[in-house]
Amino acid sequence: MALTRTETIDPPAVQRRSVVLLSAAQLLSGIGNGATLAIGSLLAVQLSGSEAWAGSVTTVLTLAAAVAALPLAGLAERRGRRIGLVTGLLAAMFGALLVIVAATAGSFVLLLLGGALLGLGSAANLQARFAAVDLAEPEHRGRDLSTVVWSITVGAVAGPNLIQPGAAVGQALGLPATAGPFIFSVAGLLLASGLLLAGLRPDPLLLARRLGGAEPDAGAPSPRRRSLSLGLKAVRSSPMSLLALAAVVAAHGIMVSIMSMTPLHLQQLVEGSLTGHHGTHHVGTDALTIIGFTISLHIAGMFALSPLMGWLTDKTGRLPTIALGYVLLIGAACVAGFGQHEPVAVTAGLVILGLGWSAATIAGSTLLAESVPQEQRVTVQGVSDTLMGAAGAVGGGFSGVLLAWLGYPGLNLAAGLLAGVVIAAVLFRMVRKQPAAAA
Repeated sequence: MALTRTETIDPPAVQRRSVVLLSAAQLLSGIGNGATLAIGSLLAVQLSGSEAWAGSVTTVLTLAAAVAALPLAGLAERRGRRIGLVTGLLAAMFGALLVIVAATAGSFVLLLLGGALLGLGSAANLQARFAAVDLAEPEHRGRDLSTVVWSITVGAVAGPNLIQPGAAVGQALGLPATAGPFIFSVAGLLLASGLLLAGLRPDPLLLARRLGGAEPDAGAPSPRRRSLSLGLKAVRSSPMSLLALAAVVAAHGIMVSIMSMTPLHLQQLVEGSLTGHHGTHHVGTDALTIIGFTISLHIAGMFALSPLMGWLTDKTGRLPTIALGYVLLIGAACVAGFGQHEPVAVTAGLVILGLGWSAATIAGSTLLAESVPQEQRVTVQGVSDTLMGAAGAVGGGFSGVLLAWLGYPGLNLAAGLLAGVVIAAVLFRMVRKQPAAAA
């Protein structure tokens, strides 16, 4: 009977519809993350009263995304991509509501809890890129994955630029100005959840399993199958999958470490102090405008050219595109670090940082998805997102310490050195592949 139902379904048509729905949901949910990235560190300083906690919201968000990645992957394994994605987005919606309450009540603890729930939305958005390749043809995997990644551009870029309109809306409702942008986040996450819940049918992952001849419960019964250790074992069995995982995880850690401290650096720069701002923690309108604009351009760099990165991944190869991404990451650290005194240079560095993350993440995710067997793919993808979140949490947490100890140039130097280690490994693998291809 299952075969009869499958015969009535056109998989290419389902794949096209799934990519469209996933892209629309990414667009809407991106508003939530955009607002959090833009003003999360500012809210943390305001509510805690100390710059030492500037990276705390980014840290709990990325840590929660790391912790939630495997459970959401397990849920997708049992119930399909639709339920896994919707669960993460609804949790993020409640997180945005908690941030509004935290800003209103002046509660730093509620802010951290809201940031943690928003991390579940980040985990869902990361898994959406893998949902785009469940039914994709091998020659189009990079394209379809990058299309879904690209679609977050509009929402994510709009998020930081909604700071000022959001502040006006918040004040009209009797809320603090910093709470207003999260009203738009709640609306976007609610619409994204409803869209996927109603439209992502048939589920691309479950359909791919039926087409592949897998039993309906083949991926679900044992929690051990979804464990971190089993996923890492699957990754270690393939040198390419191990390299792909390292490239994706390191790129995310580098990006978060620089990006999360840039709003605070820009605030100090605009207010005329690069040695530390120890007075009032009120954020001026000029600083908010520049920070919102910079983070918007950074997010545009992350997502706007995703289709180009997908095309390069399919046409030039996975490893060359990863190498390009790391060259851009090193360049970003140089531009932002050496140009620390100029907002234009810092902004340019953040744009290049986003482009490097895009190339490394799209090519690395594509390589990872095709380097492990079908029955292990969802588990390995969950491991990838878990380690990405962990790298982001470590980067966000230690970036504040590095900023205090070494300053903004030192933070960028440390990130550039890590990128240099990874690109050396990628180039070594590319050189080793050439003799094998010739033979």
